[in-house]
Amino acid sequence: MTSRTLRKRLHHGDVDGGRYGGFETAEFDSLNEPLLGNRDYDDNNQSEEQSLTGILEDERREERLHWTLLFSHIILQWAQWLANIVLGCGSVIGRILPFTSGTQNGIKGSVPPVLLSSLQEARLRHLKQRLAIPFDGTFLEHQDALRQLWRLAYPDRPLPSLKSELWKEMGWQGSDPSTDFRGGGFISLENLIFFAKTYPDAFQNLLHKRDGDRSEWEYPFAVAGINISFMLVQMLDLHSGMPSTMAGHHFLKLLNYDEMAFDNLFCVAFKMLDVQWLAKRASYMEFNEVLKSTRSQLERELALEDVLSVRDLPAYNLLKR
Repeated sequence: MTSRTLRKRLHHGDVDGGRYGGFETAEFDSLNEPLLGNRDYDDNNQSEEQSLTGILEDERREERLHWTLLFSHIILQWAQWLANIVLGCGSVIGRILPFTSGTQNGIKGSVPPVLLSSLQEARLRHLKQRLAIPFDGTFLEHQDALRQLWRLAYPDRPLPSLKSELWKEMGWQGSDPSTDFRGGGFISLENLIFFAKTYPDAFQNLLHKRDGDRSEWEYPFAVAGINISFMLVQMLDLHSGMPSTMAGHHFLKLLNYDEMAFDNLFCVAFKMLDVQWLAKRASYMEFNEVLKSTRSQLERELALEDVLSVRDLPAYNLLKR
């Protein structure tokens, strides 16, 4: 039996070494041995063989325990679901019955179903449509978007050709930025453009690494942005039919108040990453560690009860500095 896992490989030349090869799905064989070794039913040096009666009794006991836990789990799920429908997540019952069977660190688990408003459904559908668009350097629209990003980043400098060594100054790994989108789609470029237009001061500070004492080996700005977009998609489980991570469920609330919640969250995450980068005195090879820490902090902030929009996140205030 094999299990499929998503592995993020950041090659030298971007934030981790090698070229930026994006994210790949890898097959891993199951463990050949149980993690805890072979089970021993005898306390001391008894015989290795058990009687048929003893084995059957163990099996019956395990089966009873299995069904007891299963029914308890189902009852808890239904109670949580009914609480959400009748009184809402912020109600007394919602607080008494927390999502104990949910997820941690973005891992999928058993979470109650979410009833979306028509507005949430429309905005989620639009976001998924954006996520489905890969970057294509032959499309005029995508070429124009790259040019727009340059003008926003360097308003006083001439626009270079789409293949120029000057792009490396923005944090692309080579002279052709279109080769860096394999791990993300067109939305990652849209995220960067949104950041530059909506929070220009914060964008320029990050682009030019103006804050704090920087390391001699800094993370590349543009490629880091692609990684952050991808991290958010995974954290929020946006490739599923319906997000099934706790962070994804919390994100659905934000869609009630902000059509551009994903883009705003990208800006917060980018600024949050840079603050942690400085606090950890990190350098190039530690980017993955800082990105993981950023994800954990963002998940915690999304879970706060009074967060109804991106602007309610404590880290949102970082964009105003």
